[in-house]
Amino acid sequence: MRKLMVTMFVTLDGVMQGPGGPDEDRDGGFEHGGWTVPHFDEDLMRVMAAIVDRGAALLLGRRTYDIFAASWPLAPADDPFGAKLNSMPKYVASRTLSSVTWQNSTLLTGDVAKAVAELKQGEGGEIQVHGSGDLVQTLIEHDLVDEFHLLVFPVLLGSGKRLFAHGTVPAGLRLTNSTTSGRGVIAATYERTGTVAYGAMGPETGNW
Repeated sequence: MRKLMVTMFVTLDGVMQGPGGPDEDRDGGFEHGGWTVPHFDEDLMRVMAAIVDRGAALLLGRRTYDIFAASWPLAPADDPFGAKLNSMPKYVASRTLSSVTWQNSTLLTGDVAKAVAELKQGEGGEIQVHGSGDLVQTLIEHDLVDEFHLLVFPVLLGSGKRLFAHGTVPAGLRLTNSTTSGRGVIAATYERTGTVAYGAMGPETGNW
């Protein structure tokens, strides 16, 4: 069974909306687009390169697909990010697209959760989701995510789309790796482990 990893840029207060530019996602009147850009450095680029390098396929929502498909095919031939993203298989979940033109792309229509569950049952390596916030909400709701790779930026926005919103299924997670960039971005990988464990704290319980 293939693993599915979600890679997401989030603020310290959990906002994932519009990380890459002012007009990336203005839904709800969002005016803070581009909040990741001042925090990128060589440390963070190395982290992203290692993540992308281990992927065997991409799973993208329509908005992220449009952004990637307009940009990455223009990358120079010696750009390792571009070469990897352009060559790997890509699956695009969309209710509005009728076709996809970026090389090695396949359109997923109908019941997306069912299609992704079937994709995970197939042969091959890790399936990666980058961005694609609306799609990720569906994947979380149907418990289809095996790993979260969160890049937490030292920013508070107070409003915007959150990664773990309504519909999040309670789940236990285990931290498997973490690092901090020179500009204060925490990159942490959490692996799905099962159900949530509970307990009680206080001097009367011995857990104090």
